[in-house]
Amino acid sequence: MPRLENRVAIITGGAQGIGAAYARGFAAEGAHVVIADIAPADALIDEIKSAGGSAIAVETDVTDESACADMAARTIDAFGRIDVLVNNAALWVHIPSKPIMEISKAEWDKVLDVNINGVFLCTRAVVPQMTRQGYGKIINISSGRALKGFPNLLHYDTSKGAVISFTRSIARELGDAGIRANTIAPGGIMTDNVIEQEDLRAFIALGAATRAIRRDQVPEDVVGACIFLASAESDFITGQVLAVDGGSAMN
Repeated sequence: MPRLENRVAIITGGAQGIGAAYARGFAAEGAHVVIADIAPADALIDEIKSAGGSAIAVETDVTDESACADMAARTIDAFGRIDVLVNNAALWVHIPSKPIMEISKAEWDKVLDVNINGVFLCTRAVVPQMTRQGYGKIINISSGRALKGFPNLLHYDTSKGAVISFTRSIARELGDAGIRANTIAPGGIMTDNVIEQEDLRAFIALGAATRAIRRDQVPEDVVGACIFLASAESDFITGQVLAVDGGSAMN
């Protein structure tokens, strides 16, 4: 039996990159997938359906409270429940690397608005339905950068550290409602957007030398961990950070 048979999973930022890999993996495991993204997902929806899966797209700006509420409402209208939320949407690839004194407040606010306020708004949108069900899984995507500390992307790293703190606190707050919350902290991943940018690709490739498993990380490397945290196999796990980075960060 597929591990996510008939579960309903919202994946923010699910139209491309790592989010699309999650969507494909969840659908293959029997989930009804809701791709919540500002980017179009028509081709991915067609791909999933052609493979026998179930998926819909809901245009969602995670920084817009009403859009997040609509995301939850349309999911319930389509499938009757919300079992899993993967808070994957984030700014990363197109953030220029620069030291603190060159980061403007506008840049700081924009990154934190998507990367942590978006997690807050999407979580708040699904909690009422999960509470009514007495069950739910919230999976927040952080970054291995938040576990180790790096220079020149302070806004991004701060936002991803905040995701970890948010997860631990919400796990405590919602445990009695039957809602579990966990964090995945991936390493630098060779997505299509990374590969297209020569300087960024070279920078991400350097991460392989810091790993126990010394190779590039690809989106599919993170999918299994996400499926595990979404499944019944992890029902007694909450408030945890799972580093999926080939053994670069070891707590």
